[in-house]
Amino acid sequence: MKYHKTLFGALSISILLFSCDTDQGNKLKPIEAVDGENRVDISSDSADVQLETIQLPENFTIDVWAANIPNARSLSISEEGIVFVGNRQEKNVYAIVDENGDGKADFRYTLAEDLNSPNGVAYKDGDLYVAEINRILKFPDIKNHLTDPSFEVVYDQYPTEGHHGWKFIAFGPDGLLYVPIGAPCNICEPEKEIFASITRLDVNADNPAPEIVAHGVRNTVGFDWHPDSNNLWFTDNGRDQMGDNVPECELNAVTEAGQHFGYPYWHQGDVKDPEFGEAGEDQAAYVAPKAKLGPHVAPLGMRFYAGSMFPNTYKKSIFVAKHGSWNRSKKSGYTVTNVSLDGSEVAGEEVFASGWLDDASQEVWGRPVDVQELPDGSLLVSDDMAGCIYRISYNQP
Repeated sequence: MKYHKTLFGALSISILLFSCDTDQGNKLKPIEAVDGENRVDISSDSADVQLETIQLPENFTIDVWAANIPNARSLSISEEGIVFVGNRQEKNVYAIVDENGDGKADFRYTLAEDLNSPNGVAYKDGDLYVAEINRILKFPDIKNHLTDPSFEVVYDQYPTEGHHGWKFIAFGPDGLLYVPIGAPCNICEPEKEIFASITRLDVNADNPAPEIVAHGVRNTVGFDWHPDSNNLWFTDNGRDQMGDNVPECELNAVTEAGQHFGYPYWHQGDVKDPEFGEAGEDQAAYVAPKAKLGPHVAPLGMRFYAGSMFPNTYKKSIFVAKHGSWNRSKKSGYTVTNVSLDGSEVAGEEVFASGWLDDASQEVWGRPVDVQELPDGSLLVSDDMAGCIYRISYNQP
């Protein structure tokens, strides 16, 4: 722990900032916070949550890390520990800062307002990238411009359709920005090839053009890269109107560019679509999922765990945020699960955090959206219903 000086207008005061080693030896660096119109103190805000109902494995605890984060969705993080938050409904993009390192956020910065479903956020080399429905924006040198942010348009030719148009984005090991384009419908054969796909974009090119790396992806709102193979793994939300139990949502892996993952012809790898299945008769032509995640559970954010706080059994496993069903007669999802791997294959899946849904009453008070590891190895979970971000930590017995 070290004391650093920070300027608040004309007043200079000392604040305590958190510093911790990660597996890579990086540290949280000092964050210079300056008062501005877009800076709000949320350190004493509370969230309308029922943490006593959350069930976790032994020796894990959950707390509210940041309250008053409206419609908190996708997460990304800087080297200094600044957490960026996108959303679908509030039209804003936020930066959240824990200035004193006490495990709770202190300030919320509004970086942009009145955007078009800015769900996706991705931080790289000092810059923040934000995905609207049809545009990719860049906020240069964002960590030094939290109170006076500005953006430039990197690309604005993605489709404008709003159905499944909100995006999760992330930079891959190749340095390219991966951007999904959801199907513009529940079930259909899209007229444009770019729909129901995952693309990648060279944000440094003079005239960037999307390259499709995966076809037949109905709607992915979360992906990450395998720590050993660098293969892209992603969640995918199954179609509706086939009943409560069919199809199951999917966890997939791209092993070579151009693979097709079945939509709209095949679902969960082995269920032919009743409307479009005949057009894609050859089941073997489509890549089957690595795992079936359950019907209508709406798996969104996912991350491979790389930290050292949790027990070693979690290393290189996948945490998946299941947002929860919206029209199933008995609700499903509303959990964070852990998917264990044996090399490049799924060995099993277990519920890691539950309690946002009361099975008996079917009442819901929160919906997990994304997961993001902090430098100390704890896990953030965003909740767009409760408007907050949780921190899950492990206490050595």
